[in-house]
Amino acid sequence: MESCLIFILLRAAVVLAQTYETEDFTVPYMVYLQSSPEPFKIRLGVYQPSIKNKKEQILSNSLIVPYPQFNAHTLENDLMMIKLSKAAAVNTYVGTIAIAMEPLTSNDSCFIPTWRWNAYRNQSDPDILTWINQHALTHYECQYMLNQRVAVNIMCFGQPLSSISEIMEVSAAPAICGGRLHGILSWSKGSVTLGSEAFFTAIHPYARWILKIINSY
Repeated sequence: MESCLIFILLRAAVVLAQTYETEDFTVPYMVYLQSSPEPFKIRLGVYQPSIKNKKEQILSNSLIVPYPQFNAHTLENDLMMIKLSKAAAVNTYVGTIAIAMEPLTSNDSCFIPTWRWNAYRNQSDPDILTWINQHALTHYECQYMLNQRVAVNIMCFGQPLSSISEIMEVSAAPAICGGRLHGILSWSKGSVTLGSEAFFTAIHPYARWILKIINSY
């Protein structure tokens, strides 16, 4: 089963600008895209995907729009918009977050949550929500970590670890910095929440495209 985590870049979600401190994210409820069985379902307000609860909202999608210049070989422009089949009910468990319109400043700490498996079984949902607070690396540190690989619009976190963790995590974790969505995980070299090298699609270069898609559909 392929699973991915998405924050709602859907319809009006990006127009609400709110300011959150890192401490506000103590028990996050997330959006979980369950791709098996097909067709995939979007579960809103999820804390533990392996257990369904009455507070969840389960919806389908009406439109999927990948970024036109996405390159599957280099993973550049790794971004996609998903429109819900109907409007979500905003409440204590389902909310919105603003997207980044400008680059991240070097002193901002980022909150990176995702799920992982206690023991992965074929087509099982993850059962543990975990997170880490980290500072993004500088442009030069990021280029060094990429090891001469040419990449644009990438944010880097973490560092090379002496041993590769066998922990299995859900991909596409968000990086929330200063109360805004600044990045979405594209690929990593180990466990993101243990501090391994992780490479995120930076959101701010795509802000105009995101708003254009929202206004068009």
